Amino acid sequence: MADFVYPPVIAAARTMFRVLDNRIRVEGAEHIPRRGGAVIACNHVSYLDFIFCGLGARPAKRLTRFMAKKEIFDNKIAGPLMRGMHHISVDRSAGLGSYREALAKLQAGEVVGVFPEATISQSFTVKEIKSGAVRMAAAADVPVVPMALWGTQRLWTKGRPKDLTRRHVPISILIGEPMHPAKGDDWDVVTKELRTRMSALLDRAQAEYPDQPASDEERWWLPAHLGGTAPTPAEAAELDRR
Repeated sequence: MADFVYPPVIAAARTMFRVLDNRIRVEGAEHIPRRGGAVIACNHVSYLDFIFCGLGARPAKRLTRFMAKKEIFDNKIAGPLMRGMHHISVDRSAGLGSYREALAKLQAGEVVGVFPEATISQSFTVKEIKSGAVRMAAAADVPVVPMALWGTQRLWTKGRPKDLTRRHVPISILIGEPMHPAKGDDWDVVTKELRTRMSALLDRAQAEYPDQPASDEERWWLPAHLGGTAPTPAEAAELDRR
């Protein structure tokens, strides 16, 4: 698959992050397969997560094809970029087509990125996740690799103004050991295990994060269980239902 758009986009993003001194830490990149298909299952705290999740796969020299909602592809600016990077449009009213496209990419040896929480977690914890990631991995006979991001919510997240030019924001990208779901597995059990691994990575990213809020007003980007003012998981679930 020819990639004329993806490499320049990555180069531009890296340049911007260097200029802003966003200290990006990638740990566990050795768990991304150097060749062959794989599913990356990542938590979701920011509108920018696909960029940083993709950067997490770059030490393995892999380009990640993300499953993203159709509305992004309909945008006059983002749409051509998404298509040029061979991402996968997801129409939630007709999801079978996007599933088949993702499966074909996996079987062709591509890395496919998914956010199994489906929407941004306003509690900054890992919400209940959908089973699609493990089902796709099993169908294509490829591993699913858990990943956690932290710090990206400080740049742009749901319910907060975006601050894309904010300087000196650390970004943590932690990658866990691959799982190998197989046909015939209990999807509820395997999905629960994937969520447990994603949560453990996120807990570690939060515990090891080098910054703390500079004031009470800045405590919004910490989860409630760490003394922040983000909604609790129950409160966030209620917000999602509105």
